[in-house]
Amino acid sequence: MKQASFQWQLPSEKALPETFIQVLEEKKIPRSLGQLFWNRGLQTAESLETFLTPSLEQLHDPFLFYEMEKAVERIQQAIVNEERILVYGDYDADGITSTTIMKETLENLGADVEFYLPNRFKDGYGPNQAVYEQKIAEGIQLIVTVDNGVSGHEAIAYANSQGVDVIVTDHHELPDELPEAYAVIHPRHPEGTYPFGDLAGVGVSFKVACALLEEVPIEFLDLVSIGTIADMVSLTDENRTLVSFGLQSMRQTERIGLEKLLEISGVSADKLDETSIGFSIGPRLNAIGRLEDPNSAVTLMTTFDDEEAEELAGRLDRINTRRKDLVEVITEEAMAMIRPEDKLHLIAGENWHEGVLGIVAGKILRATGKPTIVLTKKEDGIAKGSGRSVESVNLYEMLNGMRQWMTSFGGHHAAVGLSLEIDNIAILQEQMNRYMEEHQLTGGVSLTIDSKLAVEEVSVEFIESLKLLAPFGMDNPLPNFLFEKVAVSNSRTIGANNQHLKFTLTDTINQLDGVGFGFGAQALEFRSDDLNVVGQLSINEWNGKRIPQLMLEDYQINALQVFDYRAKKYQQALQFTEPTLFISFSEKTAKKWEKKLHQSVTVITDDTPVQSEVEQVVFLDCPTELPLMKETVNDLQVSRVYILCQAEDEAYLDGLGSRDQYARLFKFIAAQDKVDVRYKLSIVADYLKIPQKLLVFMIQVFSELGFVAITDGVMRKVDHPVNHALTESRIYQERAKQIKIEEFLLLSDLTTLKDWLSI
Repeated sequence: MKQASFQWQLPSEKALPETFIQVLEEKKIPRSLGQLFWNRGLQTAESLETFLTPSLEQLHDPFLFYEMEKAVERIQQAIVNEERILVYGDYDADGITSTTIMKETLENLGADVEFYLPNRFKDGYGPNQAVYEQKIAEGIQLIVTVDNGVSGHEAIAYANSQGVDVIVTDHHELPDELPEAYAVIHPRHPEGTYPFGDLAGVGVSFKVACALLEEVPIEFLDLVSIGTIADMVSLTDENRTLVSFGLQSMRQTERIGLEKLLEISGVSADKLDETSIGFSIGPRLNAIGRLEDPNSAVTLMTTFDDEEAEELAGRLDRINTRRKDLVEVITEEAMAMIRPEDKLHLIAGENWHEGVLGIVAGKILRATGKPTIVLTKKEDGIAKGSGRSVESVNLYEMLNGMRQWMTSFGGHHAAVGLSLEIDNIAILQEQMNRYMEEHQLTGGVSLTIDSKLAVEEVSVEFIESLKLLAPFGMDNPLPNFLFEKVAVSNSRTIGANNQHLKFTLTDTINQLDGVGFGFGAQALEFRSDDLNVVGQLSINEWNGKRIPQLMLEDYQINALQVFDYRAKKYQQALQFTEPTLFISFSEKTAKKWEKKLHQSVTVITDDTPVQSEVEQVVFLDCPTELPLMKETVNDLQVSRVYILCQAEDEAYLDGLGSRDQYARLFKFIAAQDKVDVRYKLSIVADYLKIPQKLLVFMIQVFSELGFVAITDGVMRKVDHPVNHALTESRIYQERAKQIKIEEFLLLSDLTTLKDWLSI
């Protein structure tokens, strides 16, 4: 058996109402998609119409924001009075696009404007008082924050003391007290009534632009879609509209920098979708803020110079490559430091790059299913880093009650940033483990399954129909489909380091190609015929052909798993990450394997009671009685069996000896006075053309039946021996039985062995 990595959330099997089915038919929506729409809350003709045909008219009035009118009047006043305005942004993709929109909006209105994105390492996140001091000293008279500000109490208070107004535009978690800014534009303002609370920072910036320009500035929709997708906010309601039109706008974008970034990312305009943004554009914009000063990213988005755009796009691409390399190295090092007994991972390393620790934490969370915090130890005795959590564990709430162990802390339910003294790391780990136990939290990442499918139901046409649900993102994810009790064929590893898996699902008649990125190490699991597989459907276009393809997300195997380790290549590296019981049926063989494996081997005999808590066993050799192996599997209740079954004497290869071979041996013995079998055995074997191991066995049979006598290694014939059939020999009988056992275990196919062990 193989447990799923995630906690599967299966869909409701409730039948769709007839009225809803009629709506589907009227709108010519495939019946197969009906359950997907229903499960996502789209259950009326009106909601379907709004979802399927987004319109810019669906955008909410920007003046529904609390204090929007006040903010607009102050900005207009600054423009009229020729005040110098600073747009203060953030260093991620959302902040970069937010800053670009606000800067260009103010420039279009004739403002004297400059921008500043804080440096993650020098300035930290949000309003930085030292930067405010510097900018105000340089003559800034109005500050407009984008994608930050609601927690910038100190810096904003300083600006107020200098007679400089601050307008905050933000979307992050609201603190208990808002800063004393001139105006706070936030979709969830406690005194506001804005209809949609899940705008990204760039969405809020865009709404301010709408209010200032008194129209929907479609030239900014490309930037809105990038920031909204990259910040992983809910792709419903207003965000769905913004992203839908933004993607259309990007396909005809006139931004030279964006064109160059798309080009260097390998994204063609006709293939551009939300996935392109999420995996190509967003990461490159985020990377510069993670590793370097991010301000040049705004320059890239606003430049009219081809040469500058190409140079900056190339720089972002190189930085992103470095970011990926750092993530890979740190993730590998961090994974090696995990302690399985911890309820939540708190991992600290030396000189890890702080800008990528959130990504690393997310990767470890996904791999282990446990909330994860990754820190880097600094020379000043402080460890700093980021944490990521699962839906069932509110990481912010947990750590908020442990502030005494930290020097700084902030975040929300699923993501936090923190600093603490290195000496307090062990204490914090202990406190978190205790919290998880006291609140009976187990962690675990959930995986929502939208529908069950049979392999035969998958077609290019069906996959194309799924685009009705796009654009996909938070709260409207790409559907996950469950394929139950399918077989896998043609599984093989791919990639430079064999880290990925390519396979074919089959239900005996129909087939579906699949790819599992990062599943290469689990290739052996896919040599099975009883898997439950979850994944997303896509179309693989290659050489002019369009073929359905499954992108693997998770899998489980509920039946007994039997793995074929009989080939010598497997016997060279018997290393398992899970607790494993190695079993032998011979003391001699067990000792040999213990030296090779450097761990204990359990010897099984007829009267040996076997007790173990392991989930998997390796049978190193063949039993003396075939039922003994099956009884061992049943007694241990294991879910995974590795068949190595090395046959030391390889009796099944040499057999029992033929009538002619026995005759030749008998004739040879009769012609000799004596033979020293200790030293002449190989010569005799060559002379008689009988394999040496078989010859030893034949001599033992003759000795038992009284045909020869052996004393001190010297064999002599027995005069006038009593006639016996070879089958009367106990040694002969045992070898005959051993041959049958070896033939079954070593020559049977894996399906036969699995069926035998499973009955």
